[in-house]
Amino acid sequence: MAHAPQIKIPATYMRGGTSKGVFFSLQDLPASAQVPGAARDALLLRVIGSPDPYDKQIDGMGGATSSTSKTVILAKSTRPEHDVDYLFGQVSIDKPFVDWSGNCGNLSAAVGSFAISAGLVDPARVPRDGVAVVRIWQANIGKTIIAHVPITDGAVQETGDFELDGVTFPAAEVQLEFMDPAAEEEGGGGSMFPTGNLVDELEVPGVGTFKATLINAGIPTIFINAEDLGYTGTELQGAINSDPKALAMFETVRAHGALRMGLIKHLDEAAQRQHTPKVAFVAKPADYVASSGKAIKAGDVDLLVRALSMGKLHHAMMGTAAVAIGTAAAISGTLVNLAAGGVERNAVRFGHPSGTLRVGAEATQVNGEWVVKKAIMSRSARVLMEGFVRIPGDAF
Repeated sequence: MAHAPQIKIPATYMRGGTSKGVFFSLQDLPASAQVPGAARDALLLRVIGSPDPYDKQIDGMGGATSSTSKTVILAKSTRPEHDVDYLFGQVSIDKPFVDWSGNCGNLSAAVGSFAISAGLVDPARVPRDGVAVVRIWQANIGKTIIAHVPITDGAVQETGDFELDGVTFPAAEVQLEFMDPAAEEEGGGGSMFPTGNLVDELEVPGVGTFKATLINAGIPTIFINAEDLGYTGTELQGAINSDPKALAMFETVRAHGALRMGLIKHLDEAAQRQHTPKVAFVAKPADYVASSGKAIKAGDVDLLVRALSMGKLHHAMMGTAAVAIGTAAAISGTLVNLAAGGVERNAVRFGHPSGTLRVGAEATQVNGEWVVKKAIMSRSARVLMEGFVRIPGDAF
């Protein structure tokens, strides 16, 4: 019996922050996958190796974690004052769907580098030496990201001495500015606090009722005090991910939080929206040993945060969730701000399972609504492999 041969598609495998993903230029995709729909999703699923009942993604480019089951599609921007349009797809590991509901803040660090190298940025905007400012339109959620990409001899500078906890080797620093991070919808619609409250009582049947900060900044996020869930905030991945009851509890909390935030209309819709919202728990500073063996002292951080992504505790911190943390920390009265001491601040350093991360944000009230003009953090990015990915021609 004859089978369709494999086709090859130009692609680049990149690390951005503490994530990895397969990057495509839109025009390099087969025609049927250049537009949203079933063909595009099927193609990306096959590239990554999903759905995989073994949870390994052996027959694809995915790494069997939420941090490594990611895809990016880039194109020259059609928007004024922007260089590149950036679309992110979070690929489910064990289910046949791609979640387009949010951004990946970590891979955002690689977008500018890829765009310059792929010729998607006007060469006149790239200096011979210095820093290229790449204006990115984040198409999933309709917001602007500004990437400051180091350039040497006209090419992207990837090597350097910037260290990022959660990444083994140093690289060049890429500063990211997430503009108007609370603007969920194109044009700035949507409230930073969907319920209108800095702290809510979140009732989760079968689990309990908890104080929660429900915020939409960077990515919709549900923050709960660690002690209310029976945790300390010093937990590493194994403590959560090896506990099926804990994972089920967090998913139930996430689903009820999504409903309360108005992101879904019925609880059963949460299963088809795994990427958003995120759920995280916070605690006051404490000593702990990071997953790398590095000792983190209470005095090194302002608070502790642990966050789940795609149903598992993240090994470090999602970039978009870091924006949510920085934003919430800047607003007096949120659970994040209270865990960080309850003082006014425009930057916060938090402890996560792999170490620490600093993010800056300044919040103000305008007509009774909280507004954050931008959140700033530094990441790094590097090309790991470039060439072609191959998939069976009848896979999409």
